[in-house]
Amino acid sequence: MTDDVHDTSSAEPGGADEIADARAIEHEIHARAEHDHDHAPQAHPAIPIDRQLEAILMIADEPQSLVALGAAVNAPVPAVRQAVERLVADFDGVDGTTRRGFELREVGGGWRFYVRQDLDAVVEQFVEAERPSRLSQAALETLAVVAYKQPITRSQIASIRAVNVDGVVRTLVARGLIEESFTDSETGAINYVTSDLLLQQLGINSLDELPLISPLLDDGADGFGQNEGIPDGRV
Repeated sequence: MTDDVHDTSSAEPGGADEIADARAIEHEIHARAEHDHDHAPQAHPAIPIDRQLEAILMIADEPQSLVALGAAVNAPVPAVRQAVERLVADFDGVDGTTRRGFELREVGGGWRFYVRQDLDAVVEQFVEAERPSRLSQAALETLAVVAYKQPITRSQIASIRAVNVDGVVRTLVARGLIEESFTDSETGAINYVTSDLLLQQLGINSLDELPLISPLLDDGADGFGQNEGIPDGRV
């Protein structure tokens, strides 16, 4: 009978073939896990969170909430709050540090860099010397949108003009033709309005003297603001 016995270990549960297959599957799972980990978005633990936040806030055009900042640097909100407080103290010259010409200020539930108030005159003088003598076509079109739709946010202006308007808006603010009115408490978006300087440049006393926009459009019924209850296409 011993001559009729065959090796059936590979067909039995836990046989050599099944063990080999299980090890191969386990190896593939580990390989995929390592690949996913290597290609997953990584934080930058070697760079202090203060410096990361400083870099982000330096290029931000709108106030950034603690939640948004935390998501950007992959850090919990309490840690971000403490880092922001350290930055504020650092820029304010607390504990013997140098007081900077700018400050980190909380506005509308978000944080953003601003020029210190006592340096406004210096900045204004610089901007006055650097400003061009004439506005570009893009700046004129953006200024018209603000004049007829104010208060209006940067994203709303971009939606109307179908182009990026960040640089143009900064130019108009620098030239004093539009200004920040208020910050939306929910979105943190800054709303812009025209300034008294624009009225002086146009030689009018109020926005009510602006010409009607409707006759200048292809279809007067679709004039700026008429669908929002603004009569005659005026602000």
